[in-house]
Amino acid sequence: MDTRALFDLSGKVAVVTGGASGIGYAIAEGLASAGAKVVIAARSVDRIERAAATLRERTLEVAAHPVDVTDRASVERLEAGVRRLFGPAQILVNSAAVIHRVPIEETTDAQWTAMLDTNLRGTFFCCQIFGREMLARKQGKIINISSNVSQLTMPLRGVYAVTKAGVSHLTRAFAVEWAPRGVAVNAIAPGPTVTELNQRFFDEHPKDRQEREASIPLGRLGTPRDYVGAALLLASDASAFITGQTYFVDGGSNLI
Repeated sequence: MDTRALFDLSGKVAVVTGGASGIGYAIAEGLASAGAKVVIAARSVDRIERAAATLRERTLEVAAHPVDVTDRASVERLEAGVRRLFGPAQILVNSAAVIHRVPIEETTDAQWTAMLDTNLRGTFFCCQIFGREMLARKQGKIINISSNVSQLTMPLRGVYAVTKAGVSHLTRAFAVEWAPRGVAVNAIAPGPTVTELNQRFFDEHPKDRQEREASIPLGRLGTPRDYVGAALLLASDASAFITGQTYFVDGGSNLI
């Protein structure tokens, strides 16, 4: 058996929402390095263009396309744009997300709506719209980015946790309906991770960072690269008999 072939994504087309930075960018880089043609999608045109250009400098086949995952029409334009650029997507990674770290009693309606619309509703739109083409072709891999707080509870992350619990359950719902039709749907649940977006929060709240580190048996926060291996597994033929799962890649924090 050629085990390397199990993880080879040559000829595959992948879409990564929220792919301009952080975990999404690391996964986009990993998929492209494994041979996939990758479309990076997010709201900011400047950021996705810069991200795609950086990867193209390494001769990786990467393009950028704007999307607002909370807008069904925008996701439909993305799907059509991907087909024009590279052909139908066989791999979808839903990494677009919003977090507001506030006491749950102080969460505003606007914050609730932003997190629910992006994290859960946006994931649903993307799965549904890209999934239709996958179902027609009887082939596809969808990876949703959940969180370890989909199972755990942590201060200041109450509503965010609810949306991510929804993502994990939505993953199971899609998986059970679509498995007989050739489409696998799984999720990755990261632990606390140092990204560009939350570095400032950790810098301003050192106690929170210390508490997060203390909650992780491996003794450190995650980095975006920590999730690339799981993404390659779930995007490739190596996961041919896996669907409906949420993989906790969190340094063991879900054990405590």
